[in-house]
Amino acid sequence: MPVAARPDVDRTARDEDYQPDPRRWRALSVTLVVGFMSLLDVSIVSVALPTLQRDLGATPATVQWVVSGYALTFALALVPAGRLGDALGRRRLFLVGLAGFVLCSAAAGAAPTVGLLIAARLAQGLAAGCLAPQNSGLIQQLFRGAERGRAFGLFGAVVGVSTAVGPIVGGLLLQVADWRWIFYVNVPIGVVAFALAWRLLPRGRTGRRGRMDLGGVLLLGVGALALLFPLVRAEAGGLRRLWWLFPVGVLVMAGFVAWEQRLVRRGGEPVFDPRLVTRTRGYGLGAALGTAYFVGFSGIWLVFALFFQTGLGLTPLQSGLAVTPFALGAAAAAVVAGRLVERYGRAVTVVGLVGVLAGLGATIAVLLLVPAGAVPWAVAPALLVGGLGGGCVISPNITMTLRDVPVRMAGAAGGGLQTAQRFGAVIGTAALPGLFYVVLGATDQDFPTAAAAGLGLAVAGIAAALVLAVVDLRRTRREEAAEEPDPDAVHVHGHPAHH
Repeated sequence: MPVAARPDVDRTARDEDYQPDPRRWRALSVTLVVGFMSLLDVSIVSVALPTLQRDLGATPATVQWVVSGYALTFALALVPAGRLGDALGRRRLFLVGLAGFVLCSAAAGAAPTVGLLIAARLAQGLAAGCLAPQNSGLIQQLFRGAERGRAFGLFGAVVGVSTAVGPIVGGLLLQVADWRWIFYVNVPIGVVAFALAWRLLPRGRTGRRGRMDLGGVLLLGVGALALLFPLVRAEAGGLRRLWWLFPVGVLVMAGFVAWEQRLVRRGGEPVFDPRLVTRTRGYGLGAALGTAYFVGFSGIWLVFALFFQTGLGLTPLQSGLAVTPFALGAAAAAVVAGRLVERYGRAVTVVGLVGVLAGLGATIAVLLLVPAGAVPWAVAPALLVGGLGGGCVISPNITMTLRDVPVRMAGAAGGGLQTAQRFGAVIGTAALPGLFYVVLGATDQDFPTAAAAGLGLAVAGIAAALVLAVVDLRRTRREEAAEEPDPDAVHVHGHPAHH
């Protein structure tokens, strides 16, 4: 059922009080460019790791922190930054995060040692985590109805395509310049975006200022760190040595939930309101769906990079181009799906997930049946189908998950949803390459079989997301059927119908 009416929900959440900002589409375009830039930095660096290791004299485990450290601090910052954006103003947090992102990008590009590069990347991840929840929060604030679906469609395209094209952009930059330009390229784009955001983003705040929930921030940070740290260190034996952090993380997260519930009962402002899960239709299930989908979606790019570069000897650019059909399909479908979701709802996600499963299933068949040298070409149609399906997953799920969230809580809700997606991404980027290497060792370097095994694990995660989507679709249809008027209660000429 929809979230119950509450006296503390501000009037900006009501459609009848909505006054469209004439600059809303221009403001959205600026935030989407910045969102693309910050999400691209999750995957763009992966193709440069061998070069970084050689130039900076680092070990494989150390240089991996350039990627995993960014992903870790990015995830830890999302929920607190979303709450701060609600309380202090999304424009303010967006500008602070963008300034920090640009400065840290410049510092990463200029880093003379791997230690300073990792430090810059950790700080850059925090800045990116400040930016991400403001994107979804601003869409909730600036758009309503069908326009919101279109805006989330564009946002979903950015989320999906930025992850998919990271290896392509990284390969291009390495082809024409050195690895430092992977970071330097953010600086001019960020400076222009800062000037435009200063002019176009709406001022003011939509939530109550209140006191910051420092206890909740601390518990959430410690719990998330305990759960994520062994995963980001998986390639260096983190799962074997740090397994004990998982039960610690679960206990701390349980304490976090109890703390937030207690704070709500006392009338405080939690960093993450538990009522988003318990009283907002579709939010909890949508976050779970996003987590399951990102387990498969994020991990497949590392599997493809390992197979194409290590197994087939392709260059980073050639490897990136081989997966371009998925990116193109996702970009095209996401914009259309954003328009369809207002009419067809969760059914769009179900169709999209079926498409992704069909595309990845066909990709596995190509890997196992087609000669290795022909795979980069033969796999293109299957990846295109998977991309078309993927474009119908991310943006509709964001729309369905956040559509009943009060505007004053939009930042925290968006941060929570993206944190769930980051958890899935971290699990996927650890599990899928891990299985790839295990199978590779067990099959005497059979790269197609190892890649097929990694993609098989991705299929399992996406199948779990499909189950959740079908459950939500059936529940929604039951609710809609229950809300239809009883034909026996129809009145004719002002009088009840008689039988």
